[in-house]
Amino acid sequence: MSFRAVKTESRAQPAMEGAGVHLHRAFGFGDPSEADPFLLLDDFRNDDPAAYKAGFPWHPHRGIETITYVLEGEVEHSDSLGNKGLLGPGSVQWMTAGSGIMHQEMPRGNAKGQMHGFQLWANLPSSLKMTSPRYQDIQGGDIPEVIDDDGTRVRVIVGAFWGKKGPVDGIAAEPMYLDVSVPPGVRKTLPVDTYASAFAYIFAGSGTFRDASAPVGVKVEKEYQGQELNVRDLSGNRTLVRFDTGDAVTVQAGPEGIRFLLVSGRPLKEPVAWHGPIVMNTREELVQAVRELQSGTFIKDRAAL
Repeated sequence: MSFRAVKTESRAQPAMEGAGVHLHRAFGFGDPSEADPFLLLDDFRNDDPAAYKAGFPWHPHRGIETITYVLEGEVEHSDSLGNKGLLGPGSVQWMTAGSGIMHQEMPRGNAKGQMHGFQLWANLPSSLKMTSPRYQDIQGGDIPEVIDDDGTRVRVIVGAFWGKKGPVDGIAAEPMYLDVSVPPGVRKTLPVDTYASAFAYIFAGSGTFRDASAPVGVKVEKEYQGQELNVRDLSGNRTLVRFDTGDAVTVQAGPEGIRFLLVSGRPLKEPVAWHGPIVMNTREELVQAVRELQSGTFIKDRAAL
C-alpha cells in the first residue's frame, strides 16, 4: 500500500455568490489543473438567515456537473421548464448541466436558522459537454453508511467503498465522494483510486493527514481510550488538504474526532475555457455559449428536462 503524502493545505476563504450569499470557498476560479476534474468547492454553512436567504436566483450552467450536499436546512431548486425539488438534511443533488440549463437554488434554514452544506463543481469531458441535462436527487435515507469496528463512519455518496455503493451513478470522472467521521484518537487508513486526483475537506473536529502513519510532535493535553495523543500539523474546520499520488490516505483524528469530505476523481487532462458557470474546452465554444444566452437559444434539450 502506497500512502498519499499531503501536497498542500489551505484554508477556505470568505466569498459572496448568488444574490448575496456569504460562504467560504475552498478552491475555485484558479488553475483548473490543480484539482482536475473538480473545478470549485464552496462551503455554505451559516447560522444567520440574513447571510443566505437571498439565495441563488436564476442562472445558467453548461459543460459541468454541480453536486450539492445538504447537512442542515433545506434547498429548494427549480428550473426554467417547471421542474422542482427540495433537498433536506443529509440529501444530495448531482446535476449534470450538459448542454445547458437555467435554474435557481433557494436555501432556507432549520428552526435554529442553520443552513449548512457544500457545493462541488465537476468538469465534463469534451465528449459530454453537450449531453442532455440530468438531475439525480438523493434523499438522506438512501445514502448508505458503513460503520467500522473502531467507530469510523462513512456515508458513501458516490463510488464504491467498504462494500457499499453510493446511489449516484453514470458520472464521467468515476468519482468517489465520501462523508467520513473518525472518532477521537483513532488513526485510519482509507483506500483511494491510485489514478485519481484526491482531496479532503475538514468541516468538524481536527486531525492530521500529514505523517499520520507515525504521528509525532505537538502534544495534545488530553487522553482518549487510555492513550495520550501526539500529532503534528493538526488541522481543523474549513481546511482543504490536497494529496499527492498513492492508493490510500491516512488520517489521525484529534481530541474531538474529525469529520471531512473525501473526494477523488480521474483527471480529464483537457483544456478549460471558463466563464463563471459555463465551462467549455475552447474560447470559441465559450463565446458561442454567451451568444446563445443573449439570443435565447441556450437551452438545447428541453425534452430531457
